[in-house]
Amino acid sequence: NPAVTFGLFLARKLSLTRAVFYIVMQVLGAICGAGVVKGFEGKAFYGKVHGGANFVAPGYTKGDGLGAEIIGTFVLVYTVFSATDAKRSARDSHVPILAPLPIGFAVFLVHLATIPITGTGINPARS
Repeated sequence: NPAVTFGLFLARKLSLTRAVFYIVMQVLGAICGAGVVKGFEGKAFYGKVHGGANFVAPGYTKGDGLGAEIIGTFVLVYTVFSATDAKRSARDSHVPILAPLPIGFAVFLVHLATIPITGTGINPARS
């Protein structure tokens, strides 16, 4: 997720070179994934679901959608930082093993909250 990578770069946990490389690879992976999906879907279905693109649901403004995405992405990045904190890992030796659990729950809860608004695009490479 480029948002997480950018956050790690700002926190000086990734070098600029590595962060740029990761973001480029994440975006290329998203493009390849979209190509695979388009290849497997028929033209009629692909057009019917707008290629799987996210959009703001009727009844919400673009500002509502932007706010929901910003908050959802913040929750994800904050959870990643909290779950992988080196100081906490030193105190609790089991934390690195359990880090995916709170991150997964955060992604699940963000999806529950934002799917009705924007379809949840908390990954800038995917959206």
